[in-house]
Amino acid sequence: MTGGGARAAYQVGFLRCVARRFPELRIPYVTGVSAGAINAALLASHGGTFLQAVEELSERWATLTVADVFRTDSWSLAVNAVNWLRQLSSGGTSSRPLGRGLVNTEPLRAFLDEALHVVDGELTGVRHNIDRGHLKAVAISTTSYSTGRSVIFIQGRGVELWDRPHRRPVMVTLKVDHIMASTALPLFFPAAEIDGAWYGDGGMRMITPLSPAIHMGARRVIAISTRYAATVAEAEETVVEGYPPPAQVMGMLMNSVFLDTLDYDVFRLERLNRLIDGLPEEEREDLEPVRLLTLRPSADLGRMASQFEAQLPRAFRFLTRGLGTKDSRSPDFLSLILFQPDYLRALIELGEKDAEARAHEIETFLSAED
Repeated sequence: MTGGGARAAYQVGFLRCVARRFPELRIPYVTGVSAGAINAALLASHGGTFLQAVEELSERWATLTVADVFRTDSWSLAVNAVNWLRQLSSGGTSSRPLGRGLVNTEPLRAFLDEALHVVDGELTGVRHNIDRGHLKAVAISTTSYSTGRSVIFIQGRGVELWDRPHRRPVMVTLKVDHIMASTALPLFFPAAEIDGAWYGDGGMRMITPLSPAIHMGARRVIAISTRYAATVAEAEETVVEGYPPPAQVMGMLMNSVFLDTLDYDVFRLERLNRLIDGLPEEEREDLEPVRLLTLRPSADLGRMASQFEAQLPRAFRFLTRGLGTKDSRSPDFLSLILFQPDYLRALIELGEKDAEARAHEIETFLSAED
């Protein structure tokens, strides 16, 4: 499950459709990046059936608010803004601690502690499901600010670790800190400290988001994107007039982090599968195709976000509009941080509707023999 902040609610709608048709489904490998890591963590740690896990996930997202993710009171926002301005204007001479994020995300940590039923920070449900044989492994992708590498934290059994110049898997006992690290939007959310090193959003260096599932052993992969597949004509439409405001630039940067890499990885894997399928069995050596099902929104989630901005807390709405979210017809940056129940429920409903439209294809994919 990919990232995208509040957009990850769309993934829940897809899962709801699948859970109704396969209430006892067991998914052996679960992977998540950024906000998708929250969904992955709850699915991997839930002690009930797949249907029960998805129902709880849906209830959590449907009632989530901005205040459950970060502090939105005027005082907290003002203090963070002043600290950043002081640091920028100090020329590096200030003795005060560096600003660690534009917002305070302690509410998100409290939300995860309660939702994931942690004990001493550990997601004990993950270990329980692995011991029961209901789960083989779960992977949470992060980015190490200390080394610049993508670090995939894995908990599971029978996983043969791999290593690449810019990607490194690490076997761990998953904790809330790992989820906080994966969801730490660059600059906007503070980084998370793990064993003396600092980590941020997993989408920043994860150029192959499908690879953790494949390396762990999956041979059928469901990838849930939060990017609308625009037509050529739609892609040519102008969404902002005049000089682009900061929100427009930030939205494009975030899209490149969370969405572009999955599109490229899907294209690469589908092409590789065609090459393998065209080879005679005796010439394939150890290569085997990985079957892929990709779901994408049927509507632009950024354009949808503009309909719900007015419901944001006043102080935070003042900040987002100051960045220019009202100047774009597709405020993608706003869609990342719009943790408003009405918008989240709309995303869940859209995800469910899109999955229903492809229900036969999904059932065929899940029911196929290995």
